[in-house]
Amino acid sequence: MKLKSELRQFIVESFMYGHDDGFSDDVSFLEKGLIDSTGVLELVSFIEAKYGISVDDEELVPDNFDSIVKLSTFMAKKMNNGK
Repeated sequence: MKLKSELRQFIVESFMYGHDDGFSDDVSFLEKGLIDSTGVLELVSFIEAKYGISVDDEELVPDNFDSIVKLSTFMAKKMNNGK
């Protein structure tokens, strides 16, 4: 999956200083301590700019942004709906 790979690359470069420790796609960003609330905003800015989707305030919930699986599923829905 290209999307998951691009998301992983951004997370590793932005939040893990380029050191991918092999975390799985379904690991919680918050539980693992990878991304905090400020990091979520950086992640939102990245996906809005790179993929041209808009993220509404009510969509900023762990169900959408707490793992690569959740984030890629959320983004696929947004891209398919054209929002």
